[in-house]
Amino acid sequence: MKKFIFDVDGTLTPSRRKITSEFFPIFFNFARENDVYLVTGSDREKTLEQITPEIFYLCKRVYNCSGSDVYEGDINVYRDDWELPKKVEKFLKDELDFSQFPIRNGNHIEKRPGGVNFSILGRDPDPFIGREEYIEWDKETNERSDIADRIRDQFPELTVALGGQTGVDIGPVGSDKSQILRDFTTEDEVYFFGDRMEKGGNDHSLGEAVQKMGGYTYNVDSFKDTQDVIISYVAERDNTTQTRS
Repeated sequence: MKKFIFDVDGTLTPSRRKITSEFFPIFFNFARENDVYLVTGSDREKTLEQITPEIFYLCKRVYNCSGSDVYEGDINVYRDDWELPKKVEKFLKDELDFSQFPIRNGNHIEKRPGGVNFSILGRDPDPFIGREEYIEWDKETNERSDIADRIRDQFPELTVALGGQTGVDIGPVGSDKSQILRDFTTEDEVYFFGDRMEKGGNDHSLGEAVQKMGGYTYNVDSFKDTQDVIISYVAERDNTTQTRS
């Protein structure tokens, strides 16, 4: 059976924004006709905001917080209550003090089920203040990658990946997105779409694991690539159906 797994931010939506009005009906119909699963580093509230309740409730399962907070509709079928160790929290606060990036915007350590997202810029109250400036800063300095490397060196018991465009996802070993494959088997024909499949990205572990089980991966640059693939897939399927009939 074909099963389609999608990252959300950057894969189905513009970064930190809602699915576009153009893509919404395309993906809504696709989710209605296929077995669709979502996996995202964000929490349930943010996922609902970005993907809309209409699509959220069509999905077979939604794996929030990289699979540490799992929903089927309104039913919370699994939640990991891991707590950030105090020594790691102190380390992150030291990294925040060390950074030379001048703009700070609210909450820098966002605690989620099964992990945290650490951001030098911060995530509240307005997620767009300083965002473009930090993205350019990170491209020039590789700050997030360097922070991630230091965390791995200091705390080998943690899983660390770049999350989105401004954050670093941190959790216990085994808490990355690949953990969701406990719900899939080698008999499933799995297709995974993600925009951060490079080594160190938070889609990398799942993409690698899907390939090892014989599945297929699509490393997209933006939601527009995903939209194009779905349109092509539906058109090819419809043409095949018409030919057979």
